[in-house]
Parts: sequence; structure tokens; C-alpha cells
Amino acid sequence: MASMLLTSLRSSPLTSVQAAQFAARSLSTSVHLQAQAKSKKTLAKPGVKNIVLVDGVRTPFLQSGTIGLLNRTGLPKDAVDYIVYGTVIQEVKTSNVAREAALGAGFSDKTPAHTVTMACISSNQAMTTAVGLIAAGQCDAVVAGGVEFMSDVPIRHSRRMRKTMLSLNKAKTLGARLSLLGSIRLAHLAPELPAVAEFSTAETMGHSADRLAAAFGVSRLEQDEFALRSHTLAKKAQDSGLLSDVISFKVPGKDIVSKDNGIRPSTMEQMAKLKPAFIKPHGTVTAANSSFLTDGASAVLIMSEEKALAMGYKPKAYLRDFVYVSQDPKDQLLLGPTYATPKVLEKSGLTLNDIDVFEFHEAFAGQIMANLKAMESDWFAQTYMGRKTKVGAPPMEKFNSWGGSLSLGHPFAATGCRLVTTVAHRLQKEGGQYGLVAACAAGGQGHAMVIEAYPQ
Repeated sequence: MASMLLTSLRSSPLTSVQAAQFAARSLSTSVHLQAQAKSKKTLAKPGVKNIVLVDGVRTPFLQSGTIGLLNRTGLPKDAVDYIVYGTVIQEVKTSNVAREAALGAGFSDKTPAHTVTMACISSNQAMTTAVGLIAAGQCDAVVAGGVEFMSDVPIRHSRRMRKTMLSLNKAKTLGARLSLLGSIRLAHLAPELPAVAEFSTAETMGHSADRLAAAFGVSRLEQDEFALRSHTLAKKAQDSGLLSDVISFKVPGKDIVSKDNGIRPSTMEQMAKLKPAFIKPHGTVTAANSSFLTDGASAVLIMSEEKALAMGYKPKAYLRDFVYVSQDPKDQLLLGPTYATPKVLEKSGLTLNDIDVFEFHEAFAGQIMANLKAMESDWFAQTYMGRKTKVGAPPMEKFNSWGGSLSLGHPFAATGCRLVTTVAHRLQKEGGQYGLVAACAAGGQGHAMVIEAYPQ
């Protein structure tokens, strides 16, 4: 699909719609033939369509408040049948960001598009929605993705101010309007700032991560070590050119942006100086061992294998079984990977040892370490999961070996596509056959998917 790339830089102010446009229009099917996958049984099922990942791209993931995003390249208008995008912090003016991004990116106005939201697994939901559309025979090619623009999130007036403004709009006489204006107090002008907090518990995710780490005995040292590992591996992958899904672009008035700007390997000594960010003064979650607020967009082209081959594309991977899970949002908010991993393995007929590549979303180092400890616990499996034995933790030599959300960044709705694309690229590079993606999300939800390397 490299021949389809069309350069079209825009100079208008940045919005989340443009970020999504850029990612959707940047899809390329150039495939680098690399290591041959190991010879194992395939997960193809009789009578079931093979659904493939043709390619995946993303903008550089940028710390919010640094550099914006622009769209750059595009697909032909008739290349896809449907577009599904995920977003978490929605802009009221573009509530269906998928449709607005599709039109702005030059897709046909005859191509339907809708937006999904499922917190940090929104683009996972977008991808599996695409899989469902193709499996049902409704579509042959779907663009799925996610976008988040944390540098310009909507900020609301207070509830009392909103009520007054709505009443003011309905007032029919000058006296009524003056009366309403006279009722406004200084406190009414205080804005409602967005917070990464659970509606059901009113607890921030960072606070929950801190409690989870304490519950599983995860020390501050362990968290800092894992965070340093993430940044170190990401830096190595970036310097080695392994993050090939990142598309460079030029920001008007700025330099060309070609890489994630949150990768910053530090030292254990420097990290130890940071104070707790949520539970003070004795918490263990800090800015250094947490994922940071990030701007970014991602997109993947998903097709039926038959259609992809007919159009001359070389797929990167098969998208196989997937599951969604949910559990207690108070005490198990971030344990989605622990619950989802065994379910998707059982659904696929695989074991943990069959998986060659693991990519888990790193919301917090404490969250990752707590999940790994939960997966290694017979007691947790028996008490909370109804299982006779533990799930088992992934071996670290197979785990997030090109960095993760702690270092690459975490645009809430865009991370899922990054995880899946990374698995496909790692399978090619490392010669594996099966990969597993897992992620937690707000609301106590989670997702896992098995991905199979496409024969090279």
C-alpha cells in the first residue's frame, strides 16, 4: 500500500479530529520480510473467515502540552467499507470523531463511520468491532483506530453556572435576564476540570494503583525498576529503528516530529527523589513510575484475508480470539490483564508457554507488577477467579521488550492499536508465531487478544 501514500500537509490549528485524520490517512502496507515464524498449529477455524491486520501506523506519542498533531497521508476514497474510531475525552462539537476525521481525511462521504469509547481500551473496541463487521460479512475492509488530545481537553463551567446560562437563554424579558445575571456569584465561575477518576467510586486511577500495589506488596523499588526498564527498552527500540509504525510529520512553525518525546531513561537515584503523586506521604506511585498524559492517534487497516490478497496486500498478522472482562472497579480496577489472559488462552486452545510475544498496557508500574503477582498467585486464582491454579506470569524476556505506555506514552484511546501493531512487528522481527495483547481500563474492565503471525 506504499504506492497509495499521498502527502497532504495542513496548516490549520490542531484538533483531535486532525490527529485522527492524520493517523487514518497514514496507513501503509509496506511490509518488511523478517524472521520466519516458528512452525506451530494455526488457529484458523473451518468455516470462519480469516481476518488480518494489513498494517498499522500512529503519530508520535507526545507529552501533552508539547507538540501538536497533523494529518499527512491518505488512502484512496474507496479503500475501506467502514471506519471505527475510539476516543475517551470527547469534544462536544465532534462527538462522532470517526466521521469527522474520515471526511477531513478525504475518505468518501459514502463510507459510514462511528465512534466508540471504552476508556483505555477504546481502540481495542474499535478493532474488535471491525473484526465483527468483517466476520459477519458486512464489510471486507475497515479502518479502526483511536485518538486522544490531552493538550486541549474540554473544560466545563460549574453546574450552577451552566444552569444559569441555560435559563438565561430561555428568559423572555429584560427583567428576567437581569435577575439571572444578578444571581451569578464568583464561586459559580470556577470551572470543572477533567479528572481521571472513577464515577462509581470517585477515586482517581493513580490512587487506585497505589492501593493495588500495596495490596500485592509491590515496593517503590520494584516500581521504579520496572519503569526504568520500560524507558531503557523503548530508547533502545527507538534508536534501533524498531518503532516503524511511527509516521513523521511537520508541524507548521516547528521542526519535523518523527518520534515519541516521552522516552527519558533516568537513574534509580533520580527516580527515588520524587515524592508520591497520589497517596501522600507514604504512597509508592510517582510521576516517574506512571504513564504520562499524552497526545496521539493510531490507525490500523483490518481486512478479510481473501480481500487483502485479492488487492495485492501482504498482511502482517491474523487477528484471532479476543475477550473482554470486567470486575470490581474499587479494589480490582486495574486487574483486567489477570482476568482476561487465561480466558483468551482457553478460548484459543493455547497455553502461556505457546505465546512468543506479550504486550501489556502499562498504566502504572505498580499496576503491571500487581498483575504479574496476581497471575502468579494460586490464592488469588482460587479466591477471586474461580480457578484451581494460578494463571502464570509472562516471562520477562518476552514481555514489552520495546518499551510500553510508561515510556512511549498513553493517549487513552490510541494505545490499543499500538499494542496490536507492536505485537505484529515483534512477531516478524523475533520469528514468533503467537502474540498476546492485554490491557486494563477504567470501570474495572479489561481486554485480551491473541494475534498470529502471517506466514512470510
